[in-house]
Amino acid sequence: MTAIDVLLKRNRELGDVAPGDRRSPQPSLRVAVLTCMDARVRVFEIFGLIQGESHVLRNAGGVVTDDMIRSLALSQRKLGTREVMIVQHTDCGLSLVTEDDFKDELEADTGLRPTWAVEAFREVFDSVRRSMQRVKRCDFLPHTDNVRGFVYDVKTGELTEVE
Repeated sequence: MTAIDVLLKRNRELGDVAPGDRRSPQPSLRVAVLTCMDARVRVFEIFGLIQGESHVLRNAGGVVTDDMIRSLALSQRKLGTREVMIVQHTDCGLSLVTEDDFKDELEADTGLRPTWAVEAFREVFDSVRRSMQRVKRCDFLPHTDNVRGFVYDVKTGELTEVE
């Protein structure tokens, strides 16, 4: 049985157990949470979210990239969000690579060098600050006055706000 088969089986067994309002694509709390794809960052559990309350945007590192700006622009302009919460975390896999080494590895394996940025970082607090500034300075986003950043400790569950 593949991992996808396991997930499909779980879905059939669980049925409709997720509480929340599914009538509208507009999140009721009017907030977008941008975070890492790391499986240890369980966004709904961490914040006690229920379905329909928040947009949750994820990528490697939880960094603000062009694609995240695209999603945030749609979230704000078409679906009513007004706040942005950036949540990166301790012990992130993206802090274990470097931009050039990873691109070199991909180029050696495929013969092609990626045009996109890896967005590797060493210091998570600095990475959160950079991401916050990208959102605050973005002309495509009309709501940049309430952008806050946090570091989630994957071992303790503690959130630390980044100034």
